[in-house]
Amino acid sequence: MAEITASMVKDLREKTDAPMMECKKALTEAGGDMTKAEEILRVRLGTKASKAASRVAAEGIVAIAVEGSQAAILEVNCETDFVAKNDDFLAFASNVAKLIIANDVTTVEQVSALPLAGGTVDSVRAELVGKIGENMSLRRFEKVQAKGRFHSYIHGGAKIGVLLDLVGGDEALGRDLAMHIAASKPKALDASGVDASLIEAERRVAAEKAAESGKPADIVAKMVEGAVAKFMKEVTLMGQVFVKAEDGKQTIEQLLKAKSAKLERFVLFVVGEGIEKQVTDFAAEVAAAARAA
Repeated sequence: MAEITASMVKDLREKTDAPMMECKKALTEAGGDMTKAEEILRVRLGTKASKAASRVAAEGIVAIAVEGSQAAILEVNCETDFVAKNDDFLAFASNVAKLIIANDVTTVEQVSALPLAGGTVDSVRAELVGKIGENMSLRRFEKVQAKGRFHSYIHGGAKIGVLLDLVGGDEALGRDLAMHIAASKPKALDASGVDASLIEAERRVAAEKAAESGKPADIVAKMVEGAVAKFMKEVTLMGQVFVKAEDGKQTIEQLLKAKSAKLERFVLFVVGEGIEKQVTDFAAEVAAAARAA
């Protein structure tokens, strides 16, 4: 049997982008025949997507596309931060975000069925899973119609994405607002957008703490309302103190008023938010890979 050298494995990986271990196994099976090894990988990669689908994809990126008065913000997940920086993965996310703008879609399933590169979004995703060897998924998106002008901000290697619709103001204000949202992560634009269950939970916690003070009931009631009011300022964009406020007091609401501008809405995506990540035993994973080889 022909000796499988490191350079052969490297050459096959460069041709196919398949994982190093898979390249070595294919070359071994092909007896060192590069063409046959490529064929083996082509067959194998088609089945890889189903194997990877069971693994948690909690890393990834946020992609934003803007075309005139329409925009889309999209979260695409993968398993590792390394793949989140892969050029093919980044291009896939960007292309899908543009497709969302161009089509009447409201669900991830509808986006997955859109035509892309001679197939569909989902078939391209599956091919990418096979090529890279990691599970990938479209998690969520929002398509927005502007009343004013779109401003966006991507932070931390595209781990945080902000899209906002600003009426009035200028480019500097739009960027400042987007950066503030990325840093402060408000849950809603104003009080009307805060989930009632969150407010009630905060009220219960505040009531328990206030009751421990031993103060009269009327004072306890005021303490509770004060705590809830503070909570609302912290979680609503309009109530938050602007991160660049020179006096440390100016709220976003006051900033917008001073600039004669109005923020119609914002969308904030944080990659992996709410996904339970798997804790990997790296040593065990390497040992398992060695046994498989």
